[in-house]
Amino acid sequence: MEKPIKITMITPSFNSAATIDRTITSVLSQNYPNLEYIIVDGASTDATLDRVRSYGDRITHVISEPDHGISEAFNKGIRMATGDVIGIINSDDYLLAGALQKVNEAFDGTTDIYQGNILMRDPATGYECREVPSERFPVMPFFCHVAHQGMFVTPQAYRRIGLYDESVRWPMDLEFLMRAYRLHASFRRINYDMAVFVAGGFTSNDIRRKKADYLHIVRSNGGSWLQAQIYYRYLVLTQVAKHILNKISPNFGQKLRYRRAR
Repeated sequence: MEKPIKITMITPSFNSAATIDRTITSVLSQNYPNLEYIIVDGASTDATLDRVRSYGDRITHVISEPDHGISEAFNKGIRMATGDVIGIINSDDYLLAGALQKVNEAFDGTTDIYQGNILMRDPATGYECREVPSERFPVMPFFCHVAHQGMFVTPQAYRRIGLYDESVRWPMDLEFLMRAYRLHASFRRINYDMAVFVAGGFTSNDIRRKKADYLHIVRSNGGSWLQAQIYYRYLVLTQVAKHILNKISPNFGQKLRYRRAR
């Protein structure tokens, strides 16, 4: 039997004492025999580090220092990683059983980015839907599905494509995937539910806070000023529509766009 590939998992955290145990347990309980696990903490002031340290040397590396956002935390972990592929699971999300073994089975030594499905869960209603990741990310990524919790990237791809754009505060995964697609990265789909993304309601983040990010993403990946404006206005209209639909029935907007998980 061939030795399983080395998989690096990275968890960025900040004041995550209430949720990080579930995240860590979901990684360690994979019982994957060739795992490197890195936690990048942004100098938490709650009990996050106490929880992390309680796992001892089962966590390979722990760093805790101030950072300038999630993108920087991602990049710190990637620079430390020594795996054949690198995955990132946030400290309020969690892996599903068998996820890492599915990555090992799919690994072919030539693909840049491996993508599995994620389940998006609204804790307020218990509703879960399945997001199937996109493999094409044009300049105006209408209807694209981004699921970084189920994404595994080779270190060679990161060296060629670059790391996450630290000027992007929110949709850094979309920017990375648009750049990867523009630079002709290869994608491989894994038809498996890899992780759960837990949101405080799927429309809880006001799109207006992300305007500069989305305009930058389109422009930095070859789009014009007009294309950037059109895409941002599409996102605004989409969020308004979701709010209206969700007032009619909880999660109605998600039910129209995504397939129910169960």
